[in-house]
Amino acid sequence: MNEQLEELAAHIELRQPELVSGHHIVRDELTIEASPSDLPALAEFLKTDEQCRFTTLIDITAIDYPGDERRFCVVYHWLSMYRNQRIRVKTFVREEEIVPSIVPVYPAANWFEREVFDMFGILFSGHPDLRRILTDYGFRGHPLRKDFPTTGYTEVRYDEVQKRVVYEPVNLTQEYRQFDFMSPWEGAEYVLPGDEKGEGK
Repeated sequence: MNEQLEELAAHIELRQPELVSGHHIVRDELTIEASPSDLPALAEFLKTDEQCRFTTLIDITAIDYPGDERRFCVVYHWLSMYRNQRIRVKTFVREEEIVPSIVPVYPAANWFEREVFDMFGILFSGHPDLRRILTDYGFRGHPLRKDFPTTGYTEVRYDEVQKRVVYEPVNLTQEYRQFDFMSPWEGAEYVLPGDEKGEGK
């Protein structure tokens, strides 16, 4: 399996050396690295080249590395049903950097890129309709960024008195952030059968 992936990587680097900045194979999976500006050309090559024929775009996602200069890694997954192979392409971008859209090459990228924009705040230039897709209208922030609070900023609920949905700032009535870090067994006021066996230790 690794030999086939090595041959595929060598073919891509030979035919498009200016588009590929590196590759590695881990657990029988080929990962190609490319710069953001080269993504549309690389996607076009992967789709149309006779040795590749990665005609199915499986997914686009991202990873957040808050401490890095290039904060985000945008990850593309393709499948070639003709060659029975998969490939992953990674590109690293700064927080303010804009990634070129591959919708003109793969129309299926439309919703994937919208999801990455919604969850991470990464912008895609040339996208036909870049707007949120999973969060609500007027949502603030991007939930999959590491610095996004787990409680969010806004609470959405149905108000029986007003007979409508209301948006309010999050107000934590429970003491979510006060932990005693005791195990469930420590400090218990009852003794379970068998607990007495540990008293002699």
